[in-house]
Formats: sequence, structure tokens, C-alpha cells
Amino acid sequence: MPYCEDCAKYWAPSAMNADGTCPTCGRVVEAPTRQSTITAKNVDVKKLAAGGDGAHDDAAAPWHFKLLMVLLVGYLGWRVVELFV
Repeated sequence: MPYCEDCAKYWAPSAMNADGTCPTCGRVVEAPTRQSTITAKNVDVKKLAAGGDGAHDDAAAPWHFKLLMVLLVGYLGWRVVELFV
């Protein structure tokens, strides 16, 4: 993150002026960088969904989610039994 010494403040790159100067004092804080526009042609959605390493293995559900589902099925099953008892 760019830091302005004069203002003693960190600036987000989107908050900086287009030429890389501080919006408050005008001091050059960081050289402007040209970021490409994100489009469907230059983004690999499968790689983003897979995570940082790019592995396409199916991720297993965590143990506490499985436990929650078992408890939910047990609870709803008991509620059905109570309807007839």
C-alpha cells in the first residue's frame, strides 16, 4: 500500500490520483500502474474457483458440516415421529 510521508497516511491505490500523487498534498507517492480490465476472456474462472494452488480436486465438506447435517436429519426425523405419537 502506498504511504505518504507528509500526510502520514496509507492510501489505497484506487484512492490515489491518476498520476500516482497523494490526493491531499500532491506529493508523488507511487508510480502509476496500468491495470488491465478484467473481462471474461482474460480470467480463468475454474482456476479462481479451485483456489490459490490451482488444484481441481473436489473439496470435501468439513466434519462439522457433516455433523450438522446428521443432527438436522435426526431432529427432523424425530419431529415426524412426534406427529404420529
